[in-house]
Amino acid sequence: MARSLRDAGMDVIYTGLHRTPEEVVIAAVQEDVDILGVSVLSGVHLTAFPLIIKLLRDADAEDIAVVAGGLIPDEDVPKLLEMGVARVFSQETPLDSIPQLIRDLVSARGPR
Repeated sequence: MARSLRDAGMDVIYTGLHRTPEEVVIAAVQEDVDILGVSVLSGVHLTAFPLIIKLLRDADAEDIAVVAGGLIPDEDVPKLLEMGVARVFSQETPLDSIPQLIRDLVSARGPR
């Protein structure tokens, strides 16, 4: 994913595997990112994303859009969207469509 976004001309800060919500939020705030993308393969999405959104709010960084990917059951997508996740990328999302979907999110948000 990171390589695909870089190939599309985006700056990507990859923090690696097995990061805590606190670690990814700190990195996102320090790097002043537009989008915070988190891939979850462990089934903790319904606990991790509310914490990420809270930590962004606490850091006065609610303007950072959060996107989710990984192994997320279809029935959990509406829950994630309701809690404030801007977009959920399923395993079926074509990789080559993601850069434009990210650009659309940034454009819809407007200037920061």
